[in-house]
Amino acid sequence: MRLRALLDTDALGLRLLGGEDELDRTVRGVMTTDLRDPSRYLSGGELVLTGLAWRGGAADSDPFVHLLVQAGVSALAAGEAELGAVPDDLVEACARHRLPLFAVHESVAFATITEHVVRQVSGERAGDLAAVVDRHRRMMTSGPAGGGPDVVLDLLGSDLDLRAWVLSPTGRLIAGPKGAALAGDLCARLAAEHLAAARTGRRGPHRVAVGQAHFSLFPIRGGRTPRASRDVRETVLSDWLLAVEADAGDWPDERLDLLQGVTQLIAVEQDRRDAARTVRRRLAQEVLELVQAGAAPAEIAARLRVAAPVLLPGLGAAPHWQVVVARVEWTDGDAIEPGPTAQSLLEEILVDPLATGPEPSDRIAVAHTGEEAVALVPLPAVSAEHDGSESGIHADQLLASVREPLAAGLADDGQVTLGVSAAVHSAEGLRGALEEARHARRVAAARPGRVSAAGHQELASHVLLLPFVPDDVRRAFTARLLDPLRGYDRRHRAELIPTLEAFLDCDGSWTRCAARLHLHVNTLRYRVGRIEQLTGRDLSRLEDKLDFFLALRMS
Repeated sequence: MRLRALLDTDALGLRLLGGEDELDRTVRGVMTTDLRDPSRYLSGGELVLTGLAWRGGAADSDPFVHLLVQAGVSALAAGEAELGAVPDDLVEACARHRLPLFAVHESVAFATITEHVVRQVSGERAGDLAAVVDRHRRMMTSGPAGGGPDVVLDLLGSDLDLRAWVLSPTGRLIAGPKGAALAGDLCARLAAEHLAAARTGRRGPHRVAVGQAHFSLFPIRGGRTPRASRDVRETVLSDWLLAVEADAGDWPDERLDLLQGVTQLIAVEQDRRDAARTVRRRLAQEVLELVQAGAAPAEIAARLRVAAPVLLPGLGAAPHWQVVVARVEWTDGDAIEPGPTAQSLLEEILVDPLATGPEPSDRIAVAHTGEEAVALVPLPAVSAEHDGSESGIHADQLLASVREPLAAGLADDGQVTLGVSAAVHSAEGLRGALEEARHARRVAAARPGRVSAAGHQELASHVLLLPFVPDDVRRAFTARLLDPLRGYDRRHRAELIPTLEAFLDCDGSWTRCAARLHLHVNTLRYRVGRIEQLTGRDLSRLEDKLDFFLALRMS
């Protein structure tokens, strides 16, 4: 806004004391101060409001005005509440330095002027930014990307003083202001809060307080499918979000509309990145179809040779491969095709397992069948003394950083399960790796919780068998062995179940088990005897030990 507009606003009660020729100056902000030297807090273009408490005498006016001019302020407004009329020495100093000077009537609060200036400047900035955003949108939709989300976030920071970040649904930081990265745990927290709110059907922005900071979370909805025709569960695990460090609860509609425009612009970039994965998806789909159809290893190897340069450019060596299988299941979700949802989610989870630089790797090829997604993960070739089993992706680490957001997005009616194969070094091993990953996923699906993963290492254990035991058989078996002990523990607080677990874990060693439980050996013998008495089993027999072990694992 311009100084002339301030003077023409009767409600502000400003009276011009000097600088009539400078009224076309632009005001970009406002500051109230009574410091002798406020220059360190000025960035230029401000209207400075002062009550003149800094003035000890006539000699103080010229140095004060000189500092304001050096800082590039637009004008000075002096209040009449304390000293009455503005001193002549200040009027003369402003005239010498060509700094416009206003008098503020004692009936007008500085807060009134500040609120008016901020409202006008903010509105003008928003209008300017909206125009820039609109131009940028046209560029991005009609041609190559013009810098991605970072350009828009820089505009928000410079024009509206808003810090904002683009996050994936798993809490991965996609873009943000320079030098202001969010901590990983905070990203995960914001993503979880957003997904939980989205599942309730509430309209954004969703407001979240984290300590002393406040964030407003705006959904970024891609244009792949019209929103009105989608079940929220189809996209809740794939849509990005915009986290703005501000409380949008009292924002005017104009600013909210502007931020919605920003999210639409960023959605264009998300759709662009999604489209860029088309080649990798097609290669993965072709390989998957060949593997499932039992094609000859030579034919599969030929497709892998085509895929390797795309997925590992410049590697120069035949890679090893791992297979990861994912499935997203919804209660009462017959109308939702789970394959594409699992594909988008698996691409997000695997986006940077091999990244070595600041930018995330996007080399993973993911295909999908009707119900599951299958990822071909390339691994650098390992030396002859290693078989690749120690490299690559490990199931126990796969979900560590994304469990909280995913659980929030799944709410109480969804489940995500993943299975990870061992690394293979040829096309002949891919069929076995695919089956191995699928078996591991079934093991994960049998576990409690909304989000779980299992690796190939677990398929060599008894846990491979347990998930396939029918539920009614499982319940009957564990009840027959453990219910007598649980009932006794409830009545007498005897801790027979923990004692049994420790005894089996110590391979039946009396001394080691007693030491672990901090018991005398005779006390341990009494408890084991009570277990045998209540169940009719003998813990010196291998068969009975095995039955107890399996019952505890299935309970």
